[in-house]
Amino acid sequence: MQLRAKRFHPALYWLVILPISTAGTTLSDFMDRSLGLGYATGATIIACVLIAVLTAWRLTYGSLKVDHIREPEVEIFYWLAILASNTLGTALGDFLADTSGLGYLWSNVLISGGVALTILVWKFTSISTTVLFWIAFVLTRPFGATMGDLLTKSHAKGGLDLGAIGSTAALLGLLVMLLIATTADYRKWFTGARSA
Repeated sequence: MQLRAKRFHPALYWLVILPISTAGTTLSDFMDRSLGLGYATGATIIACVLIAVLTAWRLTYGSLKVDHIREPEVEIFYWLAILASNTLGTALGDFLADTSGLGYLWSNVLISGGVALTILVWKFTSISTTVLFWIAFVLTRPFGATMGDLLTKSHAKGGLDLGAIGSTAALLGLLVMLLIATTADYRKWFTGARSA
């Protein structure tokens, strides 16, 4: 449905993002636990896959811009990059929180610093916004993984022990509120004016 859509539908887009995020987490866990590769090896493999997808996309279509994707073929590259970055983010987040010894809180602080630095680079330099988008996108994945662990893991493991169901409900509610806030037509709310 997303590939056939003729215009951007926020609800449809996010209905694709959510299962892709879950698939990325599952793939990362499969590589680490079922295949026994470990977080560092899994992250390295997925980083190579992401670089390969982005390189093939750039070589095939001449750009990695995501603001006006119109062709289904380009969108397929986009969704493959999203899946790879989700998988990479989970593996990297788990590596930082578990293997590196940083724990959930300090992993979140470190990754938040990376996101903040990316925002500052965007604001104060002329570095390609496309490059910065992909850096920020990849950084949000380990942030999500470590934040999920921080919310759900027990106090003994350094988490807040909110449980999977409670954390999922709270985060889903936050996502819905943010979607409404970012897609709402405030002129209509405050002035009664119609959309242009």
